Order: sequence, then C-alpha cells, then structure tokens
Amino acid sequence: MPGPLRVVIADDEYLVREGARSVLSSVGGIEVVGLAGDPAELMALIEATSPDAVVLDIKMPPTHRAEGIDAAHHIRRTYPSIGVVILSQYADPEYAIELLRDGSNSLAYLLKERLGRPAQLAEAIREVAQGGSILDPKVVDALMEAQRRRSRSKLHGLTEREHEVLTMMASGRTNAAIAASLFLSERAVEKHINAIFRKLGLSEELDINHRVAAVLFFLQRNVE
Repeated sequence: MPGPLRVVIADDEYLVREGARSVLSSVGGIEVVGLAGDPAELMALIEATSPDAVVLDIKMPPTHRAEGIDAAHHIRRTYPSIGVVILSQYADPEYAIELLRDGSNSLAYLLKERLGRPAQLAEAIREVAQGGSILDPKVVDALMEAQRRRSRSKLHGLTEREHEVLTMMASGRTNAAIAASLFLSERAVEKHINAIFRKLGLSEELDINHRVAAVLFFLQRNVE
C-alpha cells in the first residue's frame, strides 16, 4: 500500500502554519513533513524532504506581494513532480492568471477560508499531487466577472450605428436585410461589420465564426 502524501507548508505567519498543520493532520492519508516561514526555507525543506505537494501562502517575505506565485513557478520548473497549492486571502483573477500562465498542471489556487474545510484542502492536495489542477469557486466567479467586464468595455467602444448593425446581426438578418433596414449600401454594412469585428478583438481570430462571436458579445451584454 502506498504511504501518505508528504506535504510541506509555507507561510510567514506562525499561527497560520500551525493551523494548516493541525487541519491536515486531522485528515487521513496526508503527512506534514515540514513547515517553512519564507521561500528560502521552503526550498531547503523541499530539497531535504522530497514532498509530494507544497501548500504555501501567496504573499511571503521579503516584499509580501506575490512571492508564493514566484515560488510555485520555481518549484514547477525544478521539481515538476511536486504539486503546489497556493492559499490566498484574495479572489483576484490576476493572481490566478499569473499562477497559471505557463499551464495549470499540478497547481491549485484556493482561498484561505478553505483551511476551515479540511476535506476540501485535502482534495486539492491530492489533485495537484496527481498532476491535476483546482481553482477556488470564488476565483472562478471573479475570472468570469472580469471577462464580462472586458466584454462590456469592448461593446461600449462601438458607435451608435455599429450597435444598430450588431443588433440586427443578433436578430439573424443578412447584410442585405440590414442594408435595406438602415437605408445603407451593402458595402457600408460590410465596413461597419468589419469595424465591429476589429473593436471586439475578433479580427485576428481565424478559427472562429466572427459573426457568431460578435453576436455572442451582444447577447452576453443583454442578459446581464
């Protein structure tokens, strides 16, 4: 039978480290083999103990900005078999994007409130140790909201006439029908549609139907 998963915990706050150790010690199949207070101590522990996974705070010495993410990237490059769970107080989509910039294998981003839910934290550790990935549901919600905001800001960049054309595209009208309704030439309609594609960032997307994607932007805005 395989032994328990070996885990190192890294956080600059003593009470958080001990709390995380207590939480994980209450879960079967996980053994905490070391505690670290800063990135240098963490890397020394990894070298000494060869853990299956690391649980670390996103903000650590010396600057308390995003050292945890930097450490996670270093661990993934140097020890690709080790899973990493980042714990954070912030459901910030930018942190999650930065963590996953080179791929999501063996990485998890969870809010620190999960320390109060041992089963969920243990599940994340097991998942990353096996090469999987997990994002906290609140972080996923924040990512989706950020995408919605980006979509809305792009739509706000359209002119009144471009909004009219896009509205008619969403109703399923052809270019000829749009031209007749707005008393425009079909060539003028085509120019407006090309401007819409460009402003919505679709001009360089070769593998999607631009017209469908533009309509989806419109529909997303109107169901919110």
